[in-house]
Amino acid sequence: MSPMNTDLTAPPWLAQVSADALNQGSFCRTLNLEQLARQLERDPRLGTVLPDMVRARPHLFSSTVVFLSAEVAQRISEIISAVENVSALPGYRTQALMRAPVIAQHAFGPLGACMGYDFHLSASGPQLIEVNTNAGGILLNTVLSRAQQSCCKEMDWAFAPKPSADDLEQTLFDMFQAEWRYQRGDAPWNSILIVDDAPEAQYLAPEFELFRQLFERFGVRAAVADPSALRWHDGKLWHQGAAVAMVYNRLTDFYLEEASHQPLRHAYESGAVVLTPHPRAHALHADKRKLIALSQDALLASWGSTSRDRKLLAAAVPRTRLVTAERADELWAERRQLFFKPVAGYGAKAAYRGDKLTRRVWSEILAGDFVAQALVPPAARLIEVDGVQLDLKFDLRAYSYAGRVQLLAARMYAGQTTNFRTQGGGFAPVIVLPAPELS
Repeated sequence: MSPMNTDLTAPPWLAQVSADALNQGSFCRTLNLEQLARQLERDPRLGTVLPDMVRARPHLFSSTVVFLSAEVAQRISEIISAVENVSALPGYRTQALMRAPVIAQHAFGPLGACMGYDFHLSASGPQLIEVNTNAGGILLNTVLSRAQQSCCKEMDWAFAPKPSADDLEQTLFDMFQAEWRYQRGDAPWNSILIVDDAPEAQYLAPEFELFRQLFERFGVRAAVADPSALRWHDGKLWHQGAAVAMVYNRLTDFYLEEASHQPLRHAYESGAVVLTPHPRAHALHADKRKLIALSQDALLASWGSTSRDRKLLAAAVPRTRLVTAERADELWAERRQLFFKPVAGYGAKAAYRGDKLTRRVWSEILAGDFVAQALVPPAARLIEVDGVQLDLKFDLRAYSYAGRVQLLAARMYAGQTTNFRTQGGGFAPVIVLPAPELS
């Protein structure tokens, strides 16, 4: 796991201070904008393209960090491991795939790159509120970690030694290489296409360029493309006259149902292209109905889940129910303690806090496919912007692969959900405090 590293020779006073106290009492500005620009310009061919893209997104990066205890960081890893263990159980897989489209039945080998587990922090520990298969931001946060500096002597411990972003980039490349090998074995891998709808217009478009740079630094040709530019013929997927071997999939059409995605769908279903993440990964991991199963101890026990995993999940997964007409009155009465999410939602789109619901929105929820999750308020981070104190919310995203956490990052915001529209908000590095016995 690679949150921002801390020096184990941290000052003695740190042993008496909690992560929550630092989140409420440290106003340090740690982001060095000049250093950030240098990191974004690592590929000389891009000139100032990436810095300009980031400047057009003024709330992409926060100017400070979020603190986390070593105990909570360890618990997050354990929860993710428990979720992955459940996802591998035959009973769970049968249920998840039974309700998924036919395209999700294909199993070509890859696990699904760039998983993201989102948590809120509560008095009882981290609470898993969502799982995503194409979680964005990991390379942006890698760049962000390189651009941090201590703002005062008291905080020097948090920034020495510097986090090893190069190690994380190797880890990310190895992840995609593993995905290739799961499907293609020892066949040479020399190209990849990063695909999303109108990629240049996406809010996280800077990351597409960062991934392109990363692949090319490791000797793999890479390009970014809109799926409408793809063609399927002669048993191959083509882009600009070249056959496509592998696709890093950033689409939110998780089952490739849209008309413009049909060439990619044909290539995937025929096994002609290595696609990651893929429809099967979404069905097994990111369908919000998964949270229903994870919050039902008896069901997990019937599938053979271990008592240790069930105990972890019972403490970490808020109770989640499917919204149905039969439960309408019950859920409406409890709405102030609930959060409503679409089954196949992403990026907080069409997600609603129950205490903000109108009757019109409620009728739309009943007509759609939604789950109702017990409301877990996010933790808070007090920051200072232009001399004004702001009390922002934050969640934690654990980027992972094969059940192992690669990076922890925070997203700071105001409002109902993460939005990247908040002054002082955006992605923030996570600093894990040294464990008490090492302080």
